[in-house]
Amino acid sequence: MKRLVQIALATLFVIGLTVSKGQAQEATKVQSIQPPSYPWTAAQLLEPADLAAQIKTGNTKLLILNIGAVEDIKGATHIGPVSKTENMELLQKTVSAYAKSTTVVIYCGCCPFTKCPNVRPAFTELTKMGFTHIKVLNLPVNLHTNWISLGFPLAAN
Repeated sequence: MKRLVQIALATLFVIGLTVSKGQAQEATKVQSIQPPSYPWTAAQLLEPADLAAQIKTGNTKLLILNIGAVEDIKGATHIGPVSKTENMELLQKTVSAYAKSTTVVIYCGCCPFTKCPNVRPAFTELTKMGFTHIKVLNLPVNLHTNWISLGFPLAAN
């Protein structure tokens, strides 16, 4: 009987090690997941301080588009969330009047890039339409954190 208990305990110990090893491997897999890939390059990101400086100097060569459901940055054209068909159509109509070489700055800022339903589709559509100077305002957290809290200019209400 004592021998049977020892065998049972040894078996449970081995099973426990196997499960722990499997859980450790799963944890490692979760940690090694790569962040989502973006259709834009690092060079296509525009830092908020850089855009704010351009706005303050009156650079009117930029077409700034709010493609989300957040406040408008000073000088931005409000499109609205392009995850909605009617707003994507408004984006297409709005930019169709501009030369393909126009610098187009898009931003959403409703949520982190990793979750944003608007930035990727807008960037992809502008690329398909042939725009060659697309910039994504680098708002990795949201508009409030990466723009408003820093005192950068918003449109007058």
